[in-house]
Amino acid sequence: MVQDPQTLYKLMILYMLSRVNFPLTKAQIGDFILEKGYTNFLTLQQVISELIDADMIKAQTIRNRTHLTLTEEGEQTLSYFSNRISDVIKDQINTYLSENELELRNEVSITADYYKSTSGEYEAHLVAKEKNVPLVDITLSVPVEEAAISICDNWQKKNQMIYQYLIQQLF
Repeated sequence: MVQDPQTLYKLMILYMLSRVNFPLTKAQIGDFILEKGYTNFLTLQQVISELIDADMIKAQTIRNRTHLTLTEEGEQTLSYFSNRISDVIKDQINTYLSENELELRNEVSITADYYKSTSGEYEAHLVAKEKNVPLVDITLSVPVEEAAISICDNWQKKNQMIYQYLIQQLF
């Protein structure tokens, strides 16, 4: 077992990122680690920052969410030290990822945001990705902010149905 708790938290984060083929957000990692009571929020943020500074994970901020991915350096580090994570913790991580995979994947793969354009209209920008490849990327202009908000909210709920409709109509 790892002597230094912060080293364990770093290895846990690397392990989580190694077990998925899509980015995880800081919030998603935090949900698991904080819910299990491993550490507190401030320590978790410090650990994530140290991993980024050490080039073991890459951070990309997309619409107020920080998406994290494992780097080659992080993979190598994990391969050397993964035996320092107990089987119990690995099982907890694997169970969490397995039980929440669809929700976790959708949270980082389906994005919707809006902004006021230079013309004064509001533009809702909707994206659906799979394995980091854009499937749909739509920008809709609407006259009022409430419509843009509604479009973004509905995209989160109905993106699969909309994508299927587009495919059926266009092929």
